[in-house]
Amino acid sequence: MRHDPSIPRLNPLPLLARATSRRPAARTLRCPAVRRRDSMGSWAWVLRAACLGLLLTSGAAGLWAQDSTSGDQEDSLERDYENELPRIDPVEPSDALATFAVAEGFRIELVASEPLVTDPVAIDFDPDGVLYAIEMRDYSEHPDESLGQVRRLIDTDGDGVYDESQVFADRLSWPTAILCVDQGVLVGAPPELIFLRDTDSDGVADERRVLMTGFGRSNVQGLMNSLRYGLDHRIHGAVSSSGASLRWADVESSEPLELRGRDFAIDWRTRELSATAGGGQHGADFDRWGDRFVCSNSDHLRYVRYEDRYLSRNPWFAAPAGTVSIAADGPQADVFRISPVEPWRIVRTRLRRQGIVPGPVEGGGRAAGYFTGATGVTLYQPWPGEQETEWAIVADVGSNLVHRKRLTREGNSYVGERIDAEREFVASSDIWFRPVQFSVGPEGGLYIVDMYREVIEHPASLHPVIKQHLDLDSGRDRGRIYRVVPESFEYPGQPRLAAASLDELIATLDDPRVWRRRTATRLIIERGDRGAIEPLASAFRSGDTSPEARLHMLSALDALGGLDEALLEQGLADTHAEVRRWSARWCERIESPSAALVRSLAALADDEDLRVRTQAAFSLGRFRGVAADGALARIAVRDFEDGVTRVAVTTSLGSGATSVMEELILADRVRESEVGATWLGELLNQVLARREERERVDLVRWIEQWPTSHPAAARWLERALGQLPAEHPWRESLEEAQGPEAMARREAALATALRLAVDADADEAERAVAVLELKRAPSDNVIDFLARLTDPLEPSGVQRAAVETLLSHADQPRVATLLIERWSGLSPDLRRATMDGLLQRVTWTTQVLEALSDGRLAMSDLERTQLARLANHSDATIRELAMAVIGAPGPRDELIEQYREALTMEGDANRGSEVFRRVCANCHRVGEVGHEVGPSLASFRNRGPEALLLNVLDPNREINPQ
Repeated sequence: MRHDPSIPRLNPLPLLARATSRRPAARTLRCPAVRRRDSMGSWAWVLRAACLGLLLTSGAAGLWAQDSTSGDQEDSLERDYENELPRIDPVEPSDALATFAVAEGFRIELVASEPLVTDPVAIDFDPDGVLYAIEMRDYSEHPDESLGQVRRLIDTDGDGVYDESQVFADRLSWPTAILCVDQGVLVGAPPELIFLRDTDSDGVADERRVLMTGFGRSNVQGLMNSLRYGLDHRIHGAVSSSGASLRWADVESSEPLELRGRDFAIDWRTRELSATAGGGQHGADFDRWGDRFVCSNSDHLRYVRYEDRYLSRNPWFAAPAGTVSIAADGPQADVFRISPVEPWRIVRTRLRRQGIVPGPVEGGGRAAGYFTGATGVTLYQPWPGEQETEWAIVADVGSNLVHRKRLTREGNSYVGERIDAEREFVASSDIWFRPVQFSVGPEGGLYIVDMYREVIEHPASLHPVIKQHLDLDSGRDRGRIYRVVPESFEYPGQPRLAAASLDELIATLDDPRVWRRRTATRLIIERGDRGAIEPLASAFRSGDTSPEARLHMLSALDALGGLDEALLEQGLADTHAEVRRWSARWCERIESPSAALVRSLAALADDEDLRVRTQAAFSLGRFRGVAADGALARIAVRDFEDGVTRVAVTTSLGSGATSVMEELILADRVRESEVGATWLGELLNQVLARREERERVDLVRWIEQWPTSHPAAARWLERALGQLPAEHPWRESLEEAQGPEAMARREAALATALRLAVDADADEAERAVAVLELKRAPSDNVIDFLARLTDPLEPSGVQRAAVETLLSHADQPRVATLLIERWSGLSPDLRRATMDGLLQRVTWTTQVLEALSDGRLAMSDLERTQLARLANHSDATIRELAMAVIGAPGPRDELIEQYREALTMEGDANRGSEVFRRVCANCHRVGEVGHEVGPSLASFRNRGPEALLLNVLDPNREINPQ
């Protein structure tokens, strides 16, 4: 769609000081709207809904100078905002470099622009440096027109600037990803993954095969993306928020791989398809050591701590999320744009803040100045060959900038810290600059893929009152690709690897430039010549190469089937930690390892590097035995305070966990620490859930021997087993093993608790503690007793403890009966807690619905969110019964309005924390509490209470990355 001359446009260049890419320090002007965030205030509040109770903080509102109602005209949906929404002219390629401010020591170069390339969203280079670009010309509202293309760009004179291009393939719908592989290119165009190859050398693909299908298309900004070749010689890709149900296109009967919140990997040679940890939105990359990073719109830097393939080994373990946010300044950190804030963004923020149009009011009411469109995370080594210099590069596509962070190892994770104080690595004053992806080129430069659009926003987030004045196709005929390099950079010319000999490729594995190492590795593997095994092994054995080269040699050897135990033994003893770490992982590929190899792997339990020890713990799960279990125990005792190490050990244990648990319980430093005791409790619960006879025998042995040899450990074990349900099949034998003295102590403690619980003269807090102690008592003995303590004449603390203890006896249907009978005597707060607990069990939930049906409970006794939970219950029988009793939930807008008053209430942090732990922590994490299964809550700190209200009560209103 071309520009309508009747619509006014705004040219931003006369309004802004021109910048030079070579003298960024001279650029000091900034749009008046872009200023530092004011000092942060804090607020805490509780939304009174079953899935709430989130204690959050938000920045104090800093309103933008431009963000005010024009004149005296009041905002409304009937008003015409044309005068506030001027169109903005593009900057021609010849003037584009003058709009950039670049960090000192670097320069930016334009290597391709329209008409050679339009709407680029992803690029890759073939072995000879020919650039292939994905053109997403059908963004964002043309899903059925198949306007996407693959463009082939050529540098004919070798000066590093592309001067010719041709369409390699067309008729693609919403293409988003590309990877050069096997003398062709792999293209992601959801729902398909397509292989394209030019077999007659005319520059146009004549081979076109759909390899895989099933990628989701529900969100144009949540499509699969970021195809990358990993050190594990697999092709990895990000699935994004649209999810996938993947299957090979040529095998119709194949079982689809369901992916929600996970990514995928393909072994190109074996066609093995696997799910992997990740779950970002747009952008995923590996650093030179094979660690993976992802990002999402409002969570700009996340690290994948471990592979979820390990988790399947221990089904009794609910592991924390493998992917964590690592930005030191928070997920939705400040950004420092130099471009003016788009007029439509200012108007939309104002209308949202006034409640005229729906949508989150982010940043305390600010229209910009923080990450809202993070994309394209890429790991970049600006000076190849330097061991410690590697940056995470992330764009904020909505703020026309490129951000960088320095990565620092912290245990088994990283911390990403801002490098540029109150400015960005690259920023443009041109609001059309839309950096959506990056690539590291053959020469080591950082390539910026600039889609170059007037508006990049998702159309669903633009209200018609605003959208009617915009042109979402504006820029379809434009696009740029830039290269950022150090000031001293001199273009070395194009690579010539396609026809390189084996010796040349092996030598290239030691090249300081990561693109060349990866490409050489891929070419060696794709050629499939087993004659390469001995030269690769010889080069590895020599030790005269960089650790990066040795890793790539091992990768190629593994792919070619040439990685033997002798090479792995050498790798496990390598001088560099990353070579040892990956060698431990590759040991898992050996089908029948020798005892010597297992001993060498087990020896890594004493390695100086935590990451090596942790990988050893993951890998030793493949070789359980005396040596492996001894190593796991040493790692567990030494590193139990590290969360990833605990995951590694726990996933490796599974059956026979008591062999390692014994060492942990006997270690005072583990057992006596809060973290260690909690972990031991989790491991013991897994043993009790598995009910393996050999583990029961171990427990009996400990109970019989430890009171004499390890009395402190014996006391811990007695307390831990004291909460074993009466119905557990081991209870009788374990109590018998403890002997009459332990039985007597336990019975005495329960008798004391029973007396204190009803002592009206005792302190209320002491009585409440005594009531909670009755969780350990047999259900039949205490349920009626506890029910009497819910009487309204009892102190509130005692009542609350009685309800909590009753709800802990989850195997007893009578609990619901008793609590419903006493409902009228419960306080409003206690009713809320009681109903939340009853709705956690299917049997109790059925009784609640029966009570609603026969009038023992009224609809008004349940909060609206509790009724909504019933109507949307995961159990089909409950859903049907709920629909019959309470009908379909009412309109969400009405529900939101009813809860809007909660935004003005004073919060109670302690109550919020209690509700969060009980209701939310299974799926969400705040600090050290909970599990990161659902979306990250950290990103809500800057989004404001309105955003939280909408996302909790109407989660589908806005498209969310997770």
